[in-house]
Amino acid sequence: MNEAEYDIQAHDARPGPLVVMGAWGGVAPSLGVVEGGPLPYRPEALAKKKENEANALALDPEVKCFLPGIPRATYMGFPFQITQSAKYVAFTYGYDFASRVVNIGMTSKAPVDSWMGWSSGKWEGDTLVVDVTAQVEDTWFDRAGDYHSDELHVVERYTPTSPNSLLYEVTITDPKVYTRPWKMSMPLYRRLEKNIQLLDYNCVPFVEELMYGHLRKVQTPEEKAKADADLPTLPASGPTKDVEEEQP
Repeated sequence: MNEAEYDIQAHDARPGPLVVMGAWGGVAPSLGVVEGGPLPYRPEALAKKKENEANALALDPEVKCFLPGIPRATYMGFPFQITQSAKYVAFTYGYDFASRVVNIGMTSKAPVDSWMGWSSGKWEGDTLVVDVTAQVEDTWFDRAGDYHSDELHVVERYTPTSPNSLLYEVTITDPKVYTRPWKMSMPLYRRLEKNIQLLDYNCVPFVEELMYGHLRKVQTPEEKAKADADLPTLPASGPTKDVEEEQP
């Protein structure tokens, strides 16, 4: 219900990455979801952020259908479902079969880093507090190139504000990239359609050509025509003029 997927910071309306998409690919303006102004990037990290943004079509992991990580999975625009028991809280996301389980009271550490990280939780009154660690450094926060390192530490807070809404607060700590911890917050709303159900957005088939098309043995007509045009010109077959003159 916001524009954080495009840019978590305040931003003006702007065109999309492809001119041919026109207004269809444009980015809506937003006041942002980051509290306290611009992100506190270290100087060298800010330079990388700008490089990411300038090359987002090539570098954003979402383009290649990789799992989004936390917190990006929350505000991508795809619905998600929360299922709760006494010991576990499960999050099932509509994007790319993403999911995670929050273990209430768990103190063990992740055996290995992963795209969706390692989530342990606790209750503070009605607020679910989730500590997320061990995320791979390859995920971004948005399409504007805001990123993190392998030292990312995320603390989420889910607080009910009505029967159909939650306040979502996230504190980000990453000393490699940022000079201090920073926070974002946003409301989350329950989908109220009578027939609502969580559908799978399987994006893998959409990126196979992008990522692996160059390995395909069977060429499309356009690729074959281009390949034929790039072939060197060979001399015509048959005897040369000198050979023809020597023949009786």
